Amino acid sequence: MSVINTHEAGKSWRTHRREVAVHLYLTGAHGDAAELVGARIAGFPLALSLLAETDWIDPEDLALAAAAVIQVDRDSPASVKRFQKLASATKTPLIAAAYEPPLAFVRSLVRAGAHDVVPLPLDVDDLEASLAPIRDELASLGHSDGAIGKQVSVIKSAGGVGATALLSQLAIQFAEKEASAGREVCLLDLDVQFGDAAFQLGLRPKLSLSDLLDAGSRLDGDLLRATTVVHPSGLHVISSPAEMMPLEALSSEQLIEIVDLAAREFGTVFVELPTNWTNWSLSVLARSDLVLLVTELSVTSLHRSRRQLDLIASQDLASLDVRIVVNRFEKGLFRTIKPADVRQALGRDVAYTIANDHAVMCAAVEQGVPISSIKRRSLVGKDIEALDAGIAAAFRLER
Repeated sequence: MSVINTHEAGKSWRTHRREVAVHLYLTGAHGDAAELVGARIAGFPLALSLLAETDWIDPEDLALAAAAVIQVDRDSPASVKRFQKLASATKTPLIAAAYEPPLAFVRSLVRAGAHDVVPLPLDVDDLEASLAPIRDELASLGHSDGAIGKQVSVIKSAGGVGATALLSQLAIQFAEKEASAGREVCLLDLDVQFGDAAFQLGLRPKLSLSDLLDAGSRLDGDLLRATTVVHPSGLHVISSPAEMMPLEALSSEQLIEIVDLAAREFGTVFVELPTNWTNWSLSVLARSDLVLLVTELSVTSLHRSRRQLDLIASQDLASLDVRIVVNRFEKGLFRTIKPADVRQALGRDVAYTIANDHAVMCAAVEQGVPISSIKRRSLVGKDIEALDAGIAAAFRLER
C-alpha cells in the first residue's frame, strides 16, 4: 500500500484552493473571452484554460469551481463525448459553449447534464444570465462566497500525541454548548486507516465514511444524516471505514463534497485528518476556517510540527488560521523546553495547552463520556473548556 507523505518533493503536491471561481475551458480567447480573464461575472472570478475541444478535463480540477464553461464542437463526437463523461463525473454545474448551436443540439447537451448552453463567441450578458441562477442558489443557502458552515480541521505532529482523544472530548463539549443555542455539530473522521474517534466515544456505528464514498450521485443530506451515529451529547459522528483504505483511493472531489455537505447540514464540522499527507487531505485542509495542530512539548514532536507548518506554507496556505495545541502538558516541562524555544522551533506561540491527566482522560475514553462525568473539576477539563471557548469566539458564536 503506497501513501504520500511529507518526505516527498514539494512539486508532487496539488492542492485544490478554497476560492470559488468559474472556469472557462475554451480553444481560444475569441470575442469577449479575452476581456473576461481576471474579471468577475455574477460575482464570480473567472479562470481561463486554453485547450483542444477533445482534451480531457480532470473532474478534480472542478472540485471547488462554482461552475465551468466547456466548449463543445457539435461536429466532433469526441468533443461531445468528453462533455458527457465530464457531466457524469462531477456535480459542478457545467455550461456548454458552442458556435451557433441548433435547438436539437442544445436539448441533447441539456439531457447530457448541461446546466445551460451559451453561444460562442462568448458574450458577457449571456454568461451573466447563465451564471446568475448559480449565484442565487448559493445566496439562498446564505453562502454567496461558496463557504458552507464552519470547518475545524485537526492535524497532528505525529501519531500517538493523543489528538483523537482530545478531539473527541472537545467535540462533545462543543456539541453540548451548541445544542443549547439550537445548533448542531458533526465530527468527521477522515483518518481512513487508523481513525477510531467513534470507538473512543463509546459508539458502534453500522455505517461509515465508506458508505458515503460508495453513494456516488446518491449522496445527499438525508443519506449523510443516516450515516451518522449520535452521541448522548448530541454530537453527530461519521466514523472512519471499518477496514483500512489506501489513502490514494480517495479523491479531493469526493472528500470536499462530503465535508461541504456535513458543514451545510450541521453548521460546524470537526474534521480529523490522517497523519500522512495526500493531495486530498491538503485540499480539505485548504478549506478550513480553523486548524488545530496537536503536538507535544518534546524536541521530536516540535520538529515534526515545524515540518507540517512548512508544508502548509509551501502550498500557499499560510493565511490559514493554524493554532498550536500542546497536549499532555506539564508545567515542569518548561524547565527544559522554554516558551522561547517553542517560538523559535515553530515560528509562532502556543495557543493552547491541555493538561496531562492520563487517568481522567483514559477513563473518559473507556466509557465514552465527557471528562466532567469522570471528574467534575479537572485541569484537563478546564483546558478543553478554554479551547472550546476559543473556537466559539473565532466563529463569533453566541451561546
